[in-house]
Amino acid sequence: MRDISGQKTVAVVLFNDVLMLDVTGPMDVFSISNRLLAPEKQYRLITVAEPPLLIRSSCGLKVQADVALDDLPPDIDLLLVPGGPGAYGVSHPQLTAWLPAAAQAARRFGAICTGAFLLGDAGLLDGYRCTTHWNYVERLARRFPASRVETEQIYVVDRNLITSGGITAGIDMALAIVAEDHGKEIALEVAKVLLVVMKRQGGQTPYGPLLAAVPRDDSAIARVQAYVVDHIDEAYTVQRMADLATMSPRNFARAFQREVSLTPMQFLLNARIDHARKLLEGSDLPLKVVASRCGFGSARHMRKAFSERIGVTPGQYRQQFGGD
Repeated sequence: MRDISGQKTVAVVLFNDVLMLDVTGPMDVFSISNRLLAPEKQYRLITVAEPPLLIRSSCGLKVQADVALDDLPPDIDLLLVPGGPGAYGVSHPQLTAWLPAAAQAARRFGAICTGAFLLGDAGLLDGYRCTTHWNYVERLARRFPASRVETEQIYVVDRNLITSGGITAGIDMALAIVAEDHGKEIALEVAKVLLVVMKRQGGQTPYGPLLAAVPRDDSAIARVQAYVVDHIDEAYTVQRMADLATMSPRNFARAFQREVSLTPMQFLLNARIDHARKLLEGSDLPLKVVASRCGFGSARHMRKAFSERIGVTPGQYRQQFGGD
C-alpha cells in the first residue's frame, strides 16, 4: 500500500470559525517531515477555501487560503477537513456541495476532530467507520446514522477515509499518515521534534467522562442513578437498585437499560470509574483509599476495571492527568 515515489500534495480546507490547532497541528507534522525527506518525496501543503479566501478562525486569527475551491489542483493525495465551531454549528452549502467530487478525486480524504460533520453533511461518511472528538461522537452518530462512529480510537482508518478525535488527535493522525507514506522511523523523528508520543495509551476514553450528568428528576430510574452517584462507596446489586426504585429486578433491569442504554451494573462500574478519576486528578490519596471511596473494594479490582474499561491503570491515569 505504501507509495513513497513522488511528492504528495496535502490540501487543507479552511472556513470561518475553524479551529487553528486542527489546521496547524497536522500541517506542522507534514512540514517537519519535509526536513527529513528528500525533495522529491516531500509533502506539498496547500490551503483551500471559498472566495474571497480570507477566513477568521475561532481564536480570531485571520488566514489567507492559497486557492479557491474550484481552483484546487487535480493531483491531491490527501484532502483534510479540520473542525471547530464552524464545522458543526454553521451550514456551508457551497463547501458541502464541492466536497464529494473533491474527495473522490483525491487518493485519500479525511477529517480532524469535528470536521467529520462537514464530511457527513456532504454524504462522505455513509458506509464508513469514523470518529470525532469524544464530546461529539454521540451527536455525530445520531446525525449520520449510515456511518459507523467509533468512540474510543484516537484516529480511525477505513479504506481511503481517515478521521481523528479531538484537536491534538490530528497530530496523531498526521504522524500515522507519515508512517504509512515514509516509514515509522521518519514519523518517530517528527514526534520527537514535537515532544509527543507516537501512540497514546488508552485512546480517547481517558479524556472524557464515561457517564453524562445524571438526571435529577422524580422518575424511578433517575432516582436510582442519583442515589448511586451520591453514595458510590456503597455495595450494590441489581436487587438492591430495584428495591430503591420499588420495582421487581427484571422490570427494573429492562427499564434501566431502555432509559440509560446501559445495564445497571455497567452504569455502576462507569460511575465508580468516573468518581475514581476525579479523586486521582485532584488528590494524592493512596490507590487503596481511592478504591475504597469509590466502592471497588480493593486497588487490584480498581486496576482491573481501569485497564479493561479505559485502557490505562489508575497509576498511569494519575500520572497523565493528576496535579503536581
